[in-house]
Amino acid sequence: MLGRRKAGAPPSPWRLTALSALSGLALAAVTASLAGPWDNGQRTAERARAAAVARAGDADHDAKSPRKDAAAPRAMEHPPREELGEGAAPGYDAPAVLRPLGPEGHRPTQAAEAADGTATRAPLPTEAGLRAALRPLLADPALGSLRSAAVWDVASGRGLYGARPHAAAVPASVTKLATGAAALGALGPEHRIATETRTAGRTLYLVGGGDPTLTGARLDRLAELSARALKPGGKPLTLRYDTAAYTGPARHPIGVNDNLAAVTPLMVDEGRLDGSYSGPAPRTPDPAGEAARLFARHLADHGVKLTGAPTPATAPAKAGKLAAVHSAPLGVLVERMLTHSDNDLAEALARQSALATGRPASFSSAAAAVRARLARMGLPVKGVRFADGSGISRGNRAPAAFYARLLVLAGHPDHPELRPLLTGLPIAGFSGTLDARYDQTPGAGVVRAKTGTLTGVNSLAGTVVDADGRLLAFAFLANGTTDRDGAQRALDKLASALADCGCR
Repeated sequence: MLGRRKAGAPPSPWRLTALSALSGLALAAVTASLAGPWDNGQRTAERARAAAVARAGDADHDAKSPRKDAAAPRAMEHPPREELGEGAAPGYDAPAVLRPLGPEGHRPTQAAEAADGTATRAPLPTEAGLRAALRPLLADPALGSLRSAAVWDVASGRGLYGARPHAAAVPASVTKLATGAAALGALGPEHRIATETRTAGRTLYLVGGGDPTLTGARLDRLAELSARALKPGGKPLTLRYDTAAYTGPARHPIGVNDNLAAVTPLMVDEGRLDGSYSGPAPRTPDPAGEAARLFARHLADHGVKLTGAPTPATAPAKAGKLAAVHSAPLGVLVERMLTHSDNDLAEALARQSALATGRPASFSSAAAAVRARLARMGLPVKGVRFADGSGISRGNRAPAAFYARLLVLAGHPDHPELRPLLTGLPIAGFSGTLDARYDQTPGAGVVRAKTGTLTGVNSLAGTVVDADGRLLAFAFLANGTTDRDGAQRALDKLASALADCGCR
């Protein structure tokens, strides 16, 4: 028996429980207008629920895409942590936003059980049932010449089904799941990236720490704090800007591309020139220099006199710290990266993993740091290759089983620091790179997945609640595709089949 839900039949009680715990879509719809400028309400709803228990189509990165997220604002403003105060950060120390639903393996915490009144005990799908539901869909020629598929149970941590699950494939932007996991594991979800000013003599240094979400407003705040800390009067200052936090080439090997700015630790609004917030956009060729020149204007507005134009230089070790502003917490940055498939954030977070372990922050060292961190978490990295943090590179290789297991790990109660990997996943037909997909399919609102698209590469990895209320992690990687839209539809059918099937 496959346990399929009849068309038009109401969801089972277990499914309703799971959907309430996992999606919070109704609450999200109500609170969307009250949430942060990039948060569609889903993140706010999930954090609120977690706190009560415990106490935004992916671009084809080989070409310019005309699609823009016109409704999204230019920049994410989050309560900044500064030298003179600290904004509240979302609480990621709650048990599990997406907690295990089944009785096998690790059980829900007592707090979680008390909140719902009972622990969900949804039946486990069988391999035969999953094979019957998925094998015909995996035969779709739109999925190209190489298909790697894996389905795992989150509660028990068991692999349930695989079709060449260990065949290494190019994952495209699904790579961002690994990037986010490494950064969260290395630094924790509350870590914030600093942009600082330092002084040595009559020289003021603007020091980039690797926050691509730095906004003009926050840079103005840094100028205000710096001006307040400087001694009034005296000779004009010389402004220098420091990008020494990163090493190696600033350009991705793909070259100049609207999907990614030059990778530098100092930039404003990801170097975007068109006022957009996500997706491809024209970029300034000199993000750090543009940021420094804007900072100079802000300093002048706050009464600081400068001599000459800002130029690049590394702050000497003796330079004293003057002021700082900070990014949103790392957990929020990971969510944004996954929801909007933000390449600039992905490359920045990979470099944060490198910096956390004392490695140089370059493309190659960041990739090595990500791999080392995931191996330390117990994930099987043999045969897994990382070439960048964003997934734009075709040098990235991983099998579907690797990403399914990574998602299972993110749902384990022993790893609450990884929860933003799940809460940041786009929701089918609702948010991020899945907002225009899954129209009138069983997966709408139930499938949550990271998309990946390059020419000839289509991928999807995430979580889904099946018809019986079981939380499953899946990864479907397709290489050698020739019809991008057809491949995306085929992937969506696979995930929807899991949503619509008890598969027993």
